[in-house]
Amino acid sequence: MLDVILRRFIPNYTQTKDPDVRRQYGVFAGGVGIALNLLLFAGKLAAGLLTGAISVTADAFNNLSDAASSVVTLVGFRLAGQKPDADHPFGHGRMEYLAGLLVSLLILLVGVELGKSSLEKILHPESTQLTALSGCILVISILVKLWMGWFNSHLGERIQSETLRATATDSRSDALATSTVLLGLGITHVTSLQLDGWLGLLVAVFILKAGWSAAKETIDPLLGTTPDPEMVQEIQALILEHHQVVGIHDLIIHDYGPGRRMMSVHAEVSAQADVMDVHDIIDHIERELGERFQIEAVIHMDPVQIGNPQVEELRSLVAQLAKDIHPDLSIHDFRITAGPMYTNLIFDLVIPYHVTLAPEQVKADLTQALENRDSSYHAVIHIDRSYVG
Repeated sequence: MLDVILRRFIPNYTQTKDPDVRRQYGVFAGGVGIALNLLLFAGKLAAGLLTGAISVTADAFNNLSDAASSVVTLVGFRLAGQKPDADHPFGHGRMEYLAGLLVSLLILLVGVELGKSSLEKILHPESTQLTALSGCILVISILVKLWMGWFNSHLGERIQSETLRATATDSRSDALATSTVLLGLGITHVTSLQLDGWLGLLVAVFILKAGWSAAKETIDPLLGTTPDPEMVQEIQALILEHHQVVGIHDLIIHDYGPGRRMMSVHAEVSAQADVMDVHDIIDHIERELGERFQIEAVIHMDPVQIGNPQVEELRSLVAQLAKDIHPDLSIHDFRITAGPMYTNLIFDLVIPYHVTLAPEQVKADLTQALENRDSSYHAVIHIDRSYVG
């Protein structure tokens, strides 16, 4: 059913990697959110006036803030869809993340205001009355919000949008909050217990939790996070399909918004290979990465010695000694320069961020381990950090 609707409003709706199609998804979701939240606001406001319940009225204004959030979502997707220009050569894709963050802040603001109103109601309780009409309005509101949660979650998964996922989380929290309000009004109607203020406070907690969760989901890509492990594995597999590349390291992916990513990686190639042939292969891999992952790739060539028994033996030794210190340590860019008195072992030591050992201590321990093997070994170590999980 949803595909029928999407086909009507979004041409080429299956092409979710296309930035213009993503923009249309966001605008469509924003328009639906504005319309439904305004209807829910009007209905709940009427129900709040009928029942005299602060929790219902506050829930109504929560829907009004949701309508404002949908406006932000709509504007955010339209701005994110703008083409790159001289001042923003990487496009405006991060506007979607900023829109999601603003939505989260609006959710938090509503939660704070609702909490204050609920505390007032606890200190100064007033009677409430549940009517058949107000009860029906609240039930319909719950069903609509559950559908909106499914709708935004489904669209968010299709286009991998944190903004729509945040909106889906908010919708589900709204459905739970309204259900709590309805249950409380029912209990008050039967027992005369004044639960309105306490229920309003509980709703505020739901809203604040949803707002914090949504904010975290949008702040992370703005700060920069490790890329999706599955995508990293696919990228590694694609590069290593080419036999001229014997290893890769220092893979970094920069996220400038959905569909706007850049990456850089070091590719190890044989030092004996023809540089023009290798350059041609590297160019080909960069084009492949762009076509398959919609990512602009820059690959740096690292020549390594291949087929030298001494180099291979020492590389294996250093790699094993590093793993003896911590199993997640690794090395790359290994080479040696042999002299009459010392053999310099030059390499990069990768210490992932989750390894809590002090880098200088690891460096000292590895240097000592090599000297214990052979006093002529002189380690020249550059500490490297891993940018992928």
